[in-house]
Amino acid sequence: MSIKNLAPLLHPRSIAIIGASTRPDAIGSKILDNVLRGGFAGDIWPVNPKHARILEQSCYPSVSALPAAPDIAIVATPAPTIPSLLRELGEKGTKIAVLVTAGLSDKNGLRQAALEASKPYGLRLFGPNVVGLILPTANLNASFVLTGASRGNIGLLSQSGAIVSSLLDWAGDHDIGFSQVISLGDMIDVDIGDAIDLLATDHETSAIIIYLESIVNPRKFISAARAAGRLKPLIAIVPGRHKAAAAAAATHTGALASNNRILDAVLKRAGIIRVMTLSELFAAAEITARFPPLSPTRIAIVTNGGGAGVLAVDSLLDKGEVLASLTAETVADLDRLLPGGWSRNNPVDVAGDATPDRYAAAVRTIAADTGVDAVLALHCPVQAAPPAVTALAVAGIVQEGTVAGKPLLTCFLGGKAARDGRQILRGAGISDHEMPDDAIAALHILAQWGRRKEQLTHIAGSTTKESSFDRNAAFGIFEEAASEGRAMLTEIEAKGVLGAYGIPVPEYLVAGTIAAVDTLATRMLRHHPAIVLKILSRKITHKSDIGGVALNLTSTAEVRRAARKMKAAATTAGFADQIDGYVLQPMVKVDNGFELLAGLSADAVFGPAIVFGAGGIAVEQTDDVAMGLPPLDDGLADDLIKATRIDRLLQGFRHIPAADRDAIKKVLLALSQMAVDFPFVRAVDINPLVAGSRTIIALDARIEIDPSRLREPAPNRNLVIRPYPAGWSSDVTLRGQCFSLRPILPLDAELYAGLLEQTTADDLRMRFFGQTRLSEAAIVRMTHIDYEREMAFVAINPVGQLVGVSRLVIDAGREWGEYGVLVRSDQQRIGLGTALLQQLLTFARAEGLAEVRGAVLRSNEKMLGLCRKLGFEVVTSSGDASLKQVRIRLSDPNAAGGRNKRDANTGGHKLRRSFPNPP
Repeated sequence: MSIKNLAPLLHPRSIAIIGASTRPDAIGSKILDNVLRGGFAGDIWPVNPKHARILEQSCYPSVSALPAAPDIAIVATPAPTIPSLLRELGEKGTKIAVLVTAGLSDKNGLRQAALEASKPYGLRLFGPNVVGLILPTANLNASFVLTGASRGNIGLLSQSGAIVSSLLDWAGDHDIGFSQVISLGDMIDVDIGDAIDLLATDHETSAIIIYLESIVNPRKFISAARAAGRLKPLIAIVPGRHKAAAAAAATHTGALASNNRILDAVLKRAGIIRVMTLSELFAAAEITARFPPLSPTRIAIVTNGGGAGVLAVDSLLDKGEVLASLTAETVADLDRLLPGGWSRNNPVDVAGDATPDRYAAAVRTIAADTGVDAVLALHCPVQAAPPAVTALAVAGIVQEGTVAGKPLLTCFLGGKAARDGRQILRGAGISDHEMPDDAIAALHILAQWGRRKEQLTHIAGSTTKESSFDRNAAFGIFEEAASEGRAMLTEIEAKGVLGAYGIPVPEYLVAGTIAAVDTLATRMLRHHPAIVLKILSRKITHKSDIGGVALNLTSTAEVRRAARKMKAAATTAGFADQIDGYVLQPMVKVDNGFELLAGLSADAVFGPAIVFGAGGIAVEQTDDVAMGLPPLDDGLADDLIKATRIDRLLQGFRHIPAADRDAIKKVLLALSQMAVDFPFVRAVDINPLVAGSRTIIALDARIEIDPSRLREPAPNRNLVIRPYPAGWSSDVTLRGQCFSLRPILPLDAELYAGLLEQTTADDLRMRFFGQTRLSEAAIVRMTHIDYEREMAFVAINPVGQLVGVSRLVIDAGREWGEYGVLVRSDQQRIGLGTALLQQLLTFARAEGLAEVRGAVLRSNEKMLGLCRKLGFEVVTSSGDASLKQVRIRLSDPNAAGGRNKRDANTGGHKLRRSFPNPP
């Protein structure tokens, strides 16, 4: 279903309360009373067959008796009545039903019955088990909460009705208003992703705050959040941070992949700011409503008390933010303004005898510094600068909460004496906070918002070289293990897979018997001063736990004794029949090397995740790991490294050189590609991964698979972020020129600029409806897309220039898509536009879309001619005479793009997949 059926929530004109009652304690009565008290200007229709009037409103005996289809229906009747009522509402033409009633479950069959009753009519369901809806912009309180909501610009989404009630009560005391308050309940239909999509399009909503307990459809949730996050901040609080991890896991990555870590990775990749307390939740919404995101985030602090400044610096650095460095010009200006002996550094201590004017002048001077992005003004109540007088001085230099266009946050410390000052500051529109920690937390939110926006639109760097992966070789290893019914690969098999993906592993020899160990040890010791001996087993996972690993063996006799000792230990542990042999490898010593952990873990809800951190035998005890969602790129891999404590060591210190960061990133990118290529991989565990300044090597590895899923095709459908659709690359030859048609990449931004430069103003005007220039930000947005929501195919000519692009923006309900095509002016009339649009239509059909549509200027005869040629219907727009509306139904097998993806032939060229389904 499309979220278009949720549009009445933005401007409702009528509401029905089914189950309205004359009993004051009835839920239906409370909801009707709140609707009436709220001042809703639309039609209000109570429904109850037992009453002719309720609360002086005409009451209707049934849904069918209503004078028209209500925009919103609140249903507060017993659970068994719900399916039939929903069928009546659907037949009436209602598009939104809010199920206050609880008790619709799979066990009693009412959940499925409700869905089956509503779906044929496109009737969307909120709940069941919700407190209702509150739409302050429409003066509609269709809920049974005790405290309503005043009008504001914050959208609130909550899966808990009790939290909605509590947050509204709290917000009332803090003068915080809302655009929409949506209680989601059990989410049998409308889920958190739908609600985010709705608020993203709401011009009254400038920030979205979320109380999040569960995610029904992770891919839709992340896709919706990433789209909304480009427009407005999303802030979430998630309970249950300390749920216990699995009691047992076959790999370190499995043991370390806690619920909280994977959720952090999901929220970060979705562009959502996570907070830990309810007060932080609203503080975050309030500060993001006041100021734009900060990027970069260099904070300057002005204080008239040194101790307060030190506390603020501690808090700032604890949050990982940056204390600004003052320029020489700023220091010189402050030298002239302040008495001798001032701190001459940030924080700027203006001293306890500073007058209000001197204090305000220091704030203004600091804000003018080009190396400062935001200012925090701390004030302690002193005789020389009373809080109220100082607040007036500060308010006098402020415009719309900023100084020199930069955010100003204040913290006037104290009790009774400071209250008047704080009231003056708030009255002047200044963001005031009672404690330094609160102010720093607010600045941290702005910084996180800036980083999230950058992550959603960043262009990956190219510091790591392109890696070549031998997918078929790796699959052959997996296939052999699966044929034996094994879930766990041997160490040799695991290293074979790593090698196929370009991850360096040591050389090794395999001995089937202790006698063979002697021979191979002698051979290896001729070339290496010391070797390592390990048990080879299809069943024993953690070899070191039973003494199955011996290090630094320097003679054949030592190796022989180690092998015998291992066999005896395995026999004592009951594993005598599970030894398949022995592995010999050189004792690898990397000068100044760091032991790391890198791996892949499959979460039951969110799919594959990449794990990175400090390695070694105490990896669980060290617990220094970070998680990220594939697919990774160079920048995301670097962010994953930075999220660990060991990153500080990897950057080098004292006489220890920095580790080869590019080599580490290549390992992470290889693991990311494995996650894309092999849906059946449950876990990959590389520990230790030893990294030095010029060397990286995987000394040990474990890989766990699900043999029953071996034949699932790539790319992995369990990825919550859709990977680059390389399988949609193709070639087309037109008039002797070979063009490469492929999905767009973020790195195409530079090429895109070249396309625009060589396209005439008239052609640009036709494509962009009057615009002839696009900003750099717009180009980044058009090249950095979410492949779940959008597709763009680019045409690259033989010399590597981007000469054409076709784009499809997919409706959130995934029913239709809106297209656009641009071909460089000098490359038109050779069939390139036809090939690009056909490729787009083929993709749309493969995605299951029913229709592709678009708007074309009526003067754009070239595009209208192409549309008619490919079978589009062309009609005059009902809303704008200068436009033509074009559409093509993809259900027609003869329509352009109507062939199956697997054998699609668009314009005489075959689509090629980057990785075929396993044989």
